[in-house]
Amino acid sequence: MTEQKTLVLTADSETANFESGSIFFVGTATVLLRYAGFTILTDPNFLHQGDHVHLGYGIRSTRLTNPAIDIEQLPPVDFVVLSHLHEDHFDRLVAERLDKNLPIISTHHAVRKLNKMGFHKPKALDTWETLTVVKGDARLDITAMPGIHGPGVLTALLPPVMGSMLEFKTPDRETKFRLYITGDTLIHEDLKEIPRRYPDIELALLHLGGTKAFGILLTMNAEQGVQAIQIIAPRQAIPIHFNDYTVFKSPLEDFKRAIAQAGLEDKVTYLSHGDTYNFTVA
Repeated sequence: MTEQKTLVLTADSETANFESGSIFFVGTATVLLRYAGFTILTDPNFLHQGDHVHLGYGIRSTRLTNPAIDIEQLPPVDFVVLSHLHEDHFDRLVAERLDKNLPIISTHHAVRKLNKMGFHKPKALDTWETLTVVKGDARLDITAMPGIHGPGVLTALLPPVMGSMLEFKTPDRETKFRLYITGDTLIHEDLKEIPRRYPDIELALLHLGGTKAFGILLTMNAEQGVQAIQIIAPRQAIPIHFNDYTVFKSPLEDFKRAIAQAGLEDKVTYLSHGDTYNFTVA
């Protein structure tokens, strides 16, 4: 039997609020999620317009936008959820300035590299493996979802990626809110297993952008983003990871057109950098 993984956080004095939450869009795949007493940072990228990232094999990309806030402006964060270790998801500023004691939940590949960077509390998950985070009366199950960053043999040349399913639970273990983050994945067969295991997903964050290297697609473009919504069937979806770097070849405007053509406008909320999505939970 697999040993259950648990992360226990210091509880605040306030009772967890399960009625409402928010998502603040920093830029790229970076958001701040606040719900049930947790403050969660995803894929931290705080480089500025004109800065470069190195993506391996001699590939460089220039940032075209600025983050909504700088890393020094972050509120106290409980932990980080990291899709994979590419510099547009975990940049050199973050490696230098992020609290080395902050838990970071990611792939085994990323955790090995994070340990070498001096981070003390990274947590690795295999696909479908769950880490339970406890903070006071609130519980959060984080399960690694399947992801493929490149087609065919190219997968072996890219860092492994994971999506994440976040299930927020009350003290009596009732799931109040379910959030799916795709991570940098393409559409592939294993995604169809997600709605079978998790049929009621309130919100999905879609990593789009249509990233290309050597002409090969590495993240979902507009058409694949539409497919992701059709496969996963969330009540609402928010596109992120678009228009920020020169390797992103599928602009948000293409996704908006594809969503309109598919008749899915009521399923999608669009955020600009610095926007906040507020949600209520029945």
